[in-house]
Parts: sequence; C-alpha cells; structure tokens
Amino acid sequence: MEKIGSIDVKIIKGDLTDSECDAIVNAANAFLQHGGGVAYAIVKKGGYSIQKESDEFIKNHGPLKKGEVALTSGGKLKAKYVIHAVGPIYGEGDYNDLVLAYKAALEKAIELGLSCVALPAISTGAYGFPYEDSAKAFLEALKSVKDGSLKEVRVYLINDEAYSAFKRVFET
Repeated sequence: MEKIGSIDVKIIKGDLTDSECDAIVNAANAFLQHGGGVAYAIVKKGGYSIQKESDEFIKNHGPLKKGEVALTSGGKLKAKYVIHAVGPIYGEGDYNDLVLAYKAALEKAIELGLSCVALPAISTGAYGFPYEDSAKAFLEALKSVKDGSLKEVRVYLINDEAYSAFKRVFET
C-alpha cells in the first residue's frame, strides 16, 4: 500500500466488480454503451439497471465530453455507485485527457463524500493506452485532487502486465 497525501492507495490484481468500496469507476465510452471490457463486466455483474440508468443519462444530457463523468447506482454490485469516466483512445486523445478522466472520477467521489473508490486502468483495454502511461496519469490525477472525504483508492488490474506496470510507477 502507498500513501498519496492523506489517501491510501492499494494496487490489486483482481476483479473490479468485486470491490466493496463506496463506488467503482467504469472506463466508459461517451455514449455509456456498456458492451465490452470493464463496462460489460460491470453491467453483467451489477445488472441491466446500470445500462438503463446510463441510457437515461445520455437521453437527458447527451454524450459525455472530456472531463465529464456520469453517475449511476451500483445495481447488484457491492458498491453503491458507478462513476462512469471516459478516457481517450490512444492516438486520438492525449495523456492530459487521460489525467482529466481520472481526476474527474476522483473529484466526483469526493463531491459525493465517499471514503473509498475503486478504479480500473482507464483507457488501456480497447482504447490501447500503455499500462505505464495510464498508471502515471492516475498518479498525477491523484496528486492534484484536493483532500476531502476520500481515505482509500483501490486500483484493480486484471492481468500481470497491468499490475506490474502500476506497481513500478508507484514504487518509483
């Protein structure tokens, strides 16, 4: 475990959808269509109500833009909320857009008064960002958020390569 400011950071090799934090972060697309990757796993385990709430959000607010997040319930997940953050596609968006996605998710957790939030490696799967870049963007975002209610942040990584990259970045 690492400590960034007053926040404990845990890097975990495991399934984000099993997290018992107050909220989990979804690596979403701008239209909140949860058909693959982390988003699909969240809806599969949390129930279709998460997709239904996402569709309602898009109907009322339009697609998410850089730095925006959407909030839904956690459905049947252990987490009360899902914070949907859109990261950039590698080669179409840049590193700063990735920092912005992480920062927006963390700030939403603080705004909600949450003490624990769990995140995936945003933009790494289908969006193609290298794990190390995602880890650095997360660390930069975490260092930039104002202290608030957040006491613990867990990063769930599904494979050895992602886990190793995040551990390396946090140990240096």
